Amino acid sequence: MSAYRPYQSIERRKSRQIHVGKVAVGGDAPISIQTMTNTLTSDAPATIDQIRRAEEAGVDIVRVSCPDEESTAALSQIVRAVDVPIVADIHFHYKRAIEAAEAGAACLRINPGNIGSMERVREVVKAARDHGCSIRIGVNAGSLEKHLLEKYGEPNPEALVESALEHAKILQDQDFHEFKISVKASDVFLAVAAYQQLAEACDCPLHIGITEAGSRRTGTIKSSIGLGNLLWAGIGDTMRVSLSAPPEEEVLVGWDILKSLGLRHRGVKIISCPSCARQGFNVVDTVQTLEDRLAYIKTPLTLSIIGCVVNGPGEALLTDLGVTGGGSGRHMVYSCGKQDHTIDSGEMINHIVRLVEQRVAEIESQKAMGKNH
Repeated sequence: MSAYRPYQSIERRKSRQIHVGKVAVGGDAPISIQTMTNTLTSDAPATIDQIRRAEEAGVDIVRVSCPDEESTAALSQIVRAVDVPIVADIHFHYKRAIEAAEAGAACLRINPGNIGSMERVREVVKAARDHGCSIRIGVNAGSLEKHLLEKYGEPNPEALVESALEHAKILQDQDFHEFKISVKASDVFLAVAAYQQLAEACDCPLHIGITEAGSRRTGTIKSSIGLGNLLWAGIGDTMRVSLSAPPEEEVLVGWDILKSLGLRHRGVKIISCPSCARQGFNVVDTVQTLEDRLAYIKTPLTLSIIGCVVNGPGEALLTDLGVTGGGSGRHMVYSCGKQDHTIDSGEMINHIVRLVEQRVAEIESQKAMGKNH
């Protein structure tokens, strides 16, 4: 068991639960992490490779764009080759939605009001129902309906929420309730306000995100602020961090956000100091090396890497394993918050990796024994 205990826990908004394939979304289900491929979906091998990298990073759900028949034709091959549920991203053309449902998509990202007549809507809903698909209503500040822009003059929270509820009513009128909603914007304030209002207006599960957030660095900052605010308030059932970066990078940032708020735990969480002249070893290089070497571990575990004795012992009290820098190139190793032994600088990284691997093996063995009893 981890030595770390959060100072407080977040009370999540109560939403109804739907399923995206095998992944439950809403209710008491864990907040799922999504990403989207940027390969041509018609290039099935390239798309499958990208999805597998996202799976390795810990993704729960992956979305692929289906703008043409070639894409939906490749979808069945993609769905069979991967382990995570696939969401088909559909814009305007209702036939692509029907083809995607038939090809095995677990969810359709589509706005019912944008695909034409009610007859077309009924055909899409029937396909979703027949093939066990859920639907994501995806409202975006950059593509609001003309009548709402005329009504409000510009994209604002009220316009985004009204659009979402209009689309939701179309599905509800068809007695279809397996849907979730997103109201994304690239402006953090706009997105957060829209989600807050939508959370009050309905009990639908919400897919949260700051769209078009930017590069890995700036996008991570914007997403952390926006999603962090929503998650802290208990809003959000599934999420995507939108970055101009490889999909697996989005997944890693998503995990870091959830881990920081104590909402989900996966892999080694390193607590490290920024380093200063007091450091007994090179903290920056040590942490980077450990992050790389321990990236494959999925079992939750906390590790503190502190350069000196000012904060090191205190941080070690809260982590499974810890290292505090000492004098003469020897550093104190902590286990479950207690001093255990010392280690030389030259051996430290390999030694820490072995300790982490041993602790993970112990945790997994205890889990296995628990399941067998």
